[in-house]
Amino acid sequence: MTYRARLDRALHNAKTVPFHSESKFVLISDCHRGTGAPNDNFAKNQNLYFAAMSDYFDRGFTCIELGDGDELWENRKFQTIKETHSHVFWLLNRFYREQRYYMIYGNHDLCKRNARFAEHHLSSYPCSTGELCPLFPGISCHEAIVLQNEETGTRFFLTHGHQADLLNSVFWKTARFLVRYLWTPLELLGIPDPTSAAKNHTRKNMVEQKLSNWAHANGLYLIAGHTHRPALTPDHLPHYCNTGSCVHPRCITCIELTDCCLTLVKWAYTTTPERFVRVTRSVLAGPVCLNN
Repeated sequence: MTYRARLDRALHNAKTVPFHSESKFVLISDCHRGTGAPNDNFAKNQNLYFAAMSDYFDRGFTCIELGDGDELWENRKFQTIKETHSHVFWLLNRFYREQRYYMIYGNHDLCKRNARFAEHHLSSYPCSTGELCPLFPGISCHEAIVLQNEETGTRFFLTHGHQADLLNSVFWKTARFLVRYLWTPLELLGIPDPTSAAKNHTRKNMVEQKLSNWAHANGLYLIAGHTHRPALTPDHLPHYCNTGSCVHPRCITCIELTDCCLTLVKWAYTTTPERFVRVTRSVLAGPVCLNN
């Protein structure tokens, strides 16, 4: 099956979520929540993420996670991830209870597509009292979601983007084996994973070009993650956009959809003249408005 066929299948099976001019979405990807070990790339940005998501919750945004939310290639035990980042799952549960949370799986958490896995691992989490509290009971994890504007008919195709990466889609079990038993130990020695689209620029460019070509051929706006490289062109909206990731060295990035406009934003630590540290939102690109 070609990458085009894989993306066609994802589009055919995608869940449609309507939106309108007053809808507010935050599209975020590649958190790679881990176990708190030295290879937990999310750990250094967990406070940034919590501050950003708390702000989005308070402002009435709906959160859509575009895959690789949890690092289930490097880690076998999901329970340990939930224990380590229980405050994050507490916040995501608040979104879910208000029907403001959707989950898309990526290659690093592909096992979430299995309904039995989701029922067993996503229904509860260990809350601060030490008891099991409801997390996402009854959740459906999707390969893709289509956001469709009820007024203009504009559609955004949301997926992780690994479908354009042969190793991380068709041969994902081989890739998982290499990551879990070869590249994770070597990463601790400073050797990057050459099979990763996020760390190998040649693979990154190849995957992004395939996604862009497919989106253009299908007349869709495609928003993905996977490569960790944020992308949104202010002057002319391309068919392909990317949310970036939550594991950048000093920030997290995401895309906001408000007033039918896309804005690529960054959340990072800054200092005030009084030398206080604070979390600040800044615009990297946009807003790009789609009113046609």
